[in-house]
Amino acid sequence: MSDDHKNVEMEVVEPEDAESDDEDSDSDATDEKQAREVYLPGKKLADDEELVCDESAYLMLHQASTGAPCLSFDIIPDELGDSRESFPLTAYVVAGTQADHNHSNNLIVMKLSNLQKTQDDEDEEEELEDDQDDVADRLELKKPLMSCALIKHQGCVNRVRARRLGNTVYAASWSELGKVNIWNLTQALQAVEDEQLAKQYEQNATRPVYSFSGHREEGYALDWSPIAEGVLATGDCRRDIHIWSPLEGGTWKVDQRPLVGHNQSVEDLQWSPSERSVLASCSVDKSIRIWDCRAAPQKACMLTCQDAHESDINVISWNRSDPFIVSGGDDGFLHIWDLRQFKSQKPIATFKHHTSHITTVEWSPREATVLASGGEDDQIALWDLAVEKDLDQTQDSEQNEDEINNLPPQLLFIHQGQKEIKELHWHPQLPGVLLSTAHSGFNIFRTISV
Repeated sequence: MSDDHKNVEMEVVEPEDAESDDEDSDSDATDEKQAREVYLPGKKLADDEELVCDESAYLMLHQASTGAPCLSFDIIPDELGDSRESFPLTAYVVAGTQADHNHSNNLIVMKLSNLQKTQDDEDEEEELEDDQDDVADRLELKKPLMSCALIKHQGCVNRVRARRLGNTVYAASWSELGKVNIWNLTQALQAVEDEQLAKQYEQNATRPVYSFSGHREEGYALDWSPIAEGVLATGDCRRDIHIWSPLEGGTWKVDQRPLVGHNQSVEDLQWSPSERSVLASCSVDKSIRIWDCRAAPQKACMLTCQDAHESDINVISWNRSDPFIVSGGDDGFLHIWDLRQFKSQKPIATFKHHTSHITTVEWSPREATVLASGGEDDQIALWDLAVEKDLDQTQDSEQNEDEINNLPPQLLFIHQGQKEIKELHWHPQLPGVLLSTAHSGFNIFRTISV
């Protein structure tokens, strides 16, 4: 695991002119400060400009690589306690690879530990300056750690979601080969905790506890119910949604009758956080649908918003506190939907900041008005819907006022540096901490904004 800080929010820096070498250090520092300005995505860099990290914008920022890129991941709920803010932090993750060859793919169970605060501490800096002999040792002790256990997976992992059922953590995975598997992660989690068990662990030993091959095509949509234990929904690229129900003995029953409504690929599914039978879906057919799974499959669609986006709808997220759903599509728009006004088929808020397809979106589990979005424009944006524009706010004279004014006031933060961002998740037990996966690897970070 690397502690490289290059993959972060960026600033523009104009390198100092060589003729300034004779100036004193105070003058150099002043010139460098004046040459810096906040970089806004889409702005072209001059030949003598470069992007550098503003480390002061993060409380914590770490980077990890798993070799083959991971299209999807999920945070594994742990038993270390909620609301953990004291550093160093620990997180558990399950991810699925997208390797070049089908037989080379795995589920990867990861323990990310010793995640230290990376924002400079003035007192600590002074202490290190007083005792330079200890610098190397201190830096070594602060290195983040990653331990992994692999589970062999047939085909690329389109999506993976984890759920703790009783004392056991399960993961459901969508394979590009058209099969959905459920895995018991017990042995893999034991292996990442204990070096001796890790030596004995065999990645081929873990088999799915249940598999379903009833989907007619591969898919991506997958979600565990947060309140109906063991209930799962899966959607495929044909248009079908199937509901899974748990049985005794650690197995499942899948309703072979798909929910009827969409006419193109189902891209994402989200169970209601408050009603155990209610499900939301979005599709390439540009619609968002609300289902009541107590009804017969052909009558289960209760509400439909047609043409919710101008093109494919890729992702949705259901707010845990309020009756809101956020959706993101190929059109680069974020729409906020109030389910109390869903029949009007009009969003209550719309944001256009991303310059390409939106591939991931998620409400904060702790701040009801905060959400994060990411896309193919290599940006992760943090938003707070409670923020309103301050008309009396004065602008920095060194920054182009038009550029600032064109930004939505609800936009809190832009995280950059990753390439081909696929998925992000807030950690429900680590306030303000986000994890994201991209073709270039994983980031785990907390900004000063949330």
